[in-house]
Amino acid sequence: MSFLPHYTHIINPKLKHIYLSIDDKGDLIIKSPKVSQKKIEQILLKKASWINKSREKIQHKKGRTLDFSQTLELYFLGESHLLNLMLHVKKKTELHFDGDTFTLFYSTYDEKVFLKKIDQFYKKEAVLHVSPLLNEWSNKMVLPVNKLSFRKTKRQWGSCSSRNEISINTMVMKLPLKVIEYIVVHELAHVKHKHHQKDFWHLVENYLPDYRIHVKELKNYTT
Repeated sequence: MSFLPHYTHIINPKLKHIYLSIDDKGDLIIKSPKVSQKKIEQILLKKASWINKSREKIQHKKGRTLDFSQTLELYFLGESHLLNLMLHVKKKTELHFDGDTFTLFYSTYDEKVFLKKIDQFYKKEAVLHVSPLLNEWSNKMVLPVNKLSFRKTKRQWGSCSSRNEISINTMVMKLPLKVIEYIVVHELAHVKHKHHQKDFWHLVENYLPDYRIHVKELKNYTT
């Protein structure tokens, strides 16, 4: 049926139901036990409106995974910057940022290497920006942290473990600084409250009365 949307179907015999999701590229992912093609087609027709709306929402989010066949842009501290690819004689691939434009200098075209360089840039900047922010707010809130780490993740902007170890997604550097600050306060609040119940949100609001604005802005971005 040609009008059905393109999708990736992952079969998992342990599943009891059919699950649909949209990845950060806007692609439809179906996870299910072994079922007939007819069953899949029925689900797709039934969920057509949800699929279209979800795809449209993803496609309008900021900071999406780069598509090297399109005009390239990188978000940094809430601002969009053009990313240029420039061939040079050095073998080493380098990413430069002049405060206005990003430039990737390369001798061999390799998108995986390009993405790695971009990830390295975000991690370096996350350490520079988030570490002092966390120290500042940890002191203000009188909530000590046992460890701060940085890693790229697909879903969470940050997390706080039962050991009060905070991990920050390096992709936070796409976000405005005030939103990054909210994420820091949010994770620090988890040092005291390991949940999202009223006491937790009261603590966040006590230090960031306008936190709801930042939560709303956060929804405009993808990790």
